[in-house]
Amino acid sequence: MKNPIIKIEGITKKFGIKNALEEIDLSIYEGEFFAIVGPSGCGKTTLLRVLAGFEVPDSGLLFIDGENMRSIPPNRRPLNIVFQSYALFPHMTVLDNIAFGLKVTGVPIKECYQRVKMLLKLVKLSGLDHRFPHQLSGGQLQRVALARALVKRPKVLLLDEPLSALDAKLRNEMRQELVRLQKSMGITFILVTHDQQEALSTADRIAVMNNGRIKQVASPTNLYESPSNKFVAGFIGSINLIKCEVRQIEGELCAVTTGLTKDLFSIKGKNEISVGQSYLMGVRPEKIQLTKLTDIDQYDNKLAGIINNITYLGRSSMYHVKVSGDENIVMNVSMSHSDRSENIDLCIGESVLMHWTAGSALLLEDHDS
Repeated sequence: MKNPIIKIEGITKKFGIKNALEEIDLSIYEGEFFAIVGPSGCGKTTLLRVLAGFEVPDSGLLFIDGENMRSIPPNRRPLNIVFQSYALFPHMTVLDNIAFGLKVTGVPIKECYQRVKMLLKLVKLSGLDHRFPHQLSGGQLQRVALARALVKRPKVLLLDEPLSALDAKLRNEMRQELVRLQKSMGITFILVTHDQQEALSTADRIAVMNNGRIKQVASPTNLYESPSNKFVAGFIGSINLIKCEVRQIEGELCAVTTGLTKDLFSIKGKNEISVGQSYLMGVRPEKIQLTKLTDIDQYDNKLAGIINNITYLGRSSMYHVKVSGDENIVMNVSMSHSDRSENIDLCIGESVLMHWTAGSALLLEDHDS
């Protein structure tokens, strides 16, 4: 593991009586693409502003490349930021927008334009250097903002929801561009976003925040497959949650009861569980298969239900299945059209059997800590 380029120790920030950030501890490593996600008001933008120097924490320490940032103003920090609005100068060409920061800091004109030309090539804007912002598309404006932020060669680039104004197709293309740029330049990128898919598809690691606290830091795969708590499980992707109680523990597996049926459900266990404890059984929609009720004896983890709605999503459909035994519980089941069995008619009002493997289910604490 490389050395931390950013180290945060116990940072707290209050606005009035509200804790926007509460005892944040975090290390971000050199050359890492790091994402911070969470719902509106969770503290992610405040944390970004603390990193940039726009907000002063009430307590705690921030180190960037080993230097304490307590008395370092924003303009002297070894980082740059790309805002959601891009903030390009409308009266300047692409070339002059990108070169602006270099000129202000006294970089010789020849070197200045050499570096700009290099960045234009890197962000695929060669030939557009004499255009003005109003002559560019949304994706091109985004690339100009990125080039302007990168041309001064910062050690860290902060990205404040930079793709939120783009349409879905362009947003997906720009995600790939961000990853390509970050890997080619080796600069630490810190992306703040509320879009889980954006974070999952770009970052090496992700911090999930809520109510001013970091709930979990992990790789995209670990966050999705092994969330540490109910909040992370529900925020990163979709999940079905059912209250359960542990009845048996056998090696890595435990058997739980839900009260919905007399059957026991088998789940891969976790450390420090005991018989009689209450948890949540979590199953991702794509981990569930649908079949006919007549196949009920073939599966261990199963629930019967009736399809009460279907959402068509292109390559797949989401089936909303009302569970037999408790009309308040609706399970979401995602199935690609190629996975559908030909011998079952998946339509609204159809009785079906939902089933999944023991390794597909999660055992989660019934709270958000």
